[in-house]
This record gives sequence, structure tokens and C-alpha cells, in this order.
Amino acid sequence: MHPVLKTVLERLALGLATLFVVSVIIFSSIELLPGDFGQAILGQSATEETVAAFRQELGLDRPAYVRYFEWVGGAIQGDLGTSFSGRNVSGTDRSRAVVDLIAPRLWNTLFLAGLTAAIAVPIALFLGITTALYRNSVYDRSINTATLTTISFPEFFVAYILILLLSSLYPVFPSLANVDDTTPLVERIYRTALPALTLTLVIVAHMMRMTRAAIINLLASPYIQMARLSGASQTEVILKHALPNAWAPIATVIAFNLAYLVVGVVVVEVVFVYPGVGQLMVDAVTSRDIPVVQGCALIFAMTYILLNLIADIIGIVTNPRLLHPK
Repeated sequence: MHPVLKTVLERLALGLATLFVVSVIIFSSIELLPGDFGQAILGQSATEETVAAFRQELGLDRPAYVRYFEWVGGAIQGDLGTSFSGRNVSGTDRSRAVVDLIAPRLWNTLFLAGLTAAIAVPIALFLGITTALYRNSVYDRSINTATLTTISFPEFFVAYILILLLSSLYPVFPSLANVDDTTPLVERIYRTALPALTLTLVIVAHMMRMTRAAIINLLASPYIQMARLSGASQTEVILKHALPNAWAPIATVIAFNLAYLVVGVVVVEVVFVYPGVGQLMVDAVTSRDIPVVQGCALIFAMTYILLNLIADIIGIVTNPRLLHPK
């Protein structure tokens, strides 16, 4: 078997094992949360018999390991269970499937992440490469100071500053990102401009600094010095010699930050009341809707693991030592 294929299969197996461990952690963490959903719905005045009957109706009276394997088995088939919302004491059940609740929210989150990535990735690569080329210059120090300042601020602080500047003092964009399925594309982009700008300012700093570090590390390599001595221009040195070997660390940084865009948007979605998976998860935690919380957490974990696997595979495929084994 080719070393590249063997290594890729090993990474895929490791990713599946990681996802299994994460699913156990998600289920166990939610099980260890204090309080009881049945008691929260029925109120403090409910008798123990009523709470027990309600828990039996929801299936919460069964052992935890039984419910875990049922949940994992359903998740493999695309069924994340049924939301507890809509259930009440009268016996009527207006609850919805968790997949139906997550699907439109996931599309909104992916749209926001995609819009942010389309802006942030080219800017970060450009700034990372140019600051590496002009290292220790005024330009390099100015960009590094700006990015360090951005990194030091939490997302919600950046979001509120942008709301103050671009929505309150200078009303350019709306402060609330209310979108739905009927929102036209141009209107959707306009309404999500502030959340996308907030995330862009946060992740550009990380990607730029890691790209700069990767390029500087490669520019000190002997083969780069040889390329310069052979008469290659600065552009040729970067595009033909440095970048092909820098794709692995750069791809890892980009994938890590794209995973953050999907997983770490919870705070930003809450600030701008954006109808994404993060906002749905916060609402589900508030109402103690266990299946929705588990489903959102599993989606976040799968996205994070998948994007990191893609970055790992890109690093393997672009490794000349594996592509051309002795």
C-alpha cells in the first residue's frame, strides 16, 4: 500500500475514534448536569409520581448506557432524536425532530462562516506573506500590532464596538442579523455584515500570524538560499519554492480557523441574534432541551474533527517525502 494512502486511512480511523470519544463526553456531560427536565416543565408543585410518569414518557427513566447507544445508533442513521420542546403535561406532543430544527440553522451558520472565510482567508494570506517578506519593517510591525490588539479583545467586545460604530453612531449596517429562508441573497449578506466583520477581525489575526511564521521559517531554509543564489526573483522564491512547502502548516491554520467559524460562533450569534446553530444551542440549554443540545454539540464536534482531518490529509498529500518514498 502506498504510504500516502496508508497514512490517510490511519488519520480517518483516528478521526472516527476521536468522534466516538467525543460523543461519549457529550452524552456524559449532559447527563451530569444538575436539575431535571421533567421537574423544570412540571414545576416545583408537581408530585414525585407525576414527575416519574413524565420522565417515563420521555424515556429518561432508562439506564444512561441504553439511551447513549440508542442516540448513537440513531445519529449514524441521521436521526438525532426528538426535541423535548412542545411536550406538556396534557399529553399533547407537538415536538419536532432535532434534525428538522438543526438543518435550517446549520445552513445559516455555514453561510455566515462561508462569507467570513471568503473575506478573511485571502486577507490573512496576503498579510502573512507580505509581512514575512518585509519582516521587521514599519509595515510588519504595524500589522502585528493591529493583529495583537484584535486578538486581545474577546469576540463579544469586538461585536459591541462594531455595533456602536457602524450601527449606532454611523448607521451603516443593522445591529440585528434577522434572516430567514425567504431573505434574498443580497439582503442576507447585508444583514450578516456585522457578524461576518466581527469574525473576520478575530480570525484574520490568527491566520496571518501563523502564515507569517510558516513563511519566515521556510525562508531561512537552505534550498531557499540556493534559489536566491541561482538568480530567482523574490516572487519566484515565494510562489515556486516557499509556498508549495508551506501549504501544510497554512492549510492546518486555515482549517483550524474555519472550524472555529462554525464551532465558535455561539457568542457572535447570540450578540447579533443570528438564527444559527449556536443560538439554537443556547436556547436549548436554557429550556433544558437535551436532544437538541446533544445534536448541536455533535454537529460542532463533527465539523471540527472533519476540518482538522482535511487539513491533516492536505499536509500528508503535499509532503514530498511521502509522495516519493525511497
